[in-house]
Amino acid sequence: MIGRLTGTLLEKLPPQITVDVNGVGYDVDVTMTTFYQLPALGQKTTLFTHLVVREDAHLLYGFGSRDERETFRQLIKITGVGAKIALAILSGMTADELAIAVASEDIKRLSSVPGIGKKTAERLVLELRGKLATGGNLTVPGGLPFAATPDEKSDIVNALLALGYNEKEAAAATKGLPADVTVSDGVRLALKNLMKG
Repeated sequence: MIGRLTGTLLEKLPPQITVDVNGVGYDVDVTMTTFYQLPALGQKTTLFTHLVVREDAHLLYGFGSRDERETFRQLIKITGVGAKIALAILSGMTADELAIAVASEDIKRLSSVPGIGKKTAERLVLELRGKLATGGNLTVPGGLPFAATPDEKSDIVNALLALGYNEKEAAAATKGLPADVTVSDGVRLALKNLMKG
């Protein structure tokens, strides 16, 4: 099991990044919460990781804190919630916000995440109640903004598609974004728009 990576950040194509660790490039899928806090390209970063082994692939997921990784691990134990949906949940809300939504039985908030219907949201509340702690700070060293050129707005749409939203939802969520928005800020704003909808 690969539990942690420390290395140089080579690429940022949300939700996937590449981290060079002693000459080996690891492709890691990260939550948007972690993505927003990553340092600039070429800088050193540390991620807590979870490795999923399937017949056709070995997939590495990265998190800015142990708490976020533990929340991910709790999510993937739930029937009907795979790694992709767990990543989408933790991209739409922080681990603390998820814990609050579960504790307050906020089915509407939980079911606003793509891939989560009312029944799955109810299962999340039932199975996660009392298992998630709040108050953890999600931090990744060197949180510098990732600037995007205007034509990189498609990166924001691609990030939303990778998180499970459809093209119509992604287009609607990015419609009102400022032309000079960075990719990370654009994804954050688009996710907020989708959560309101």
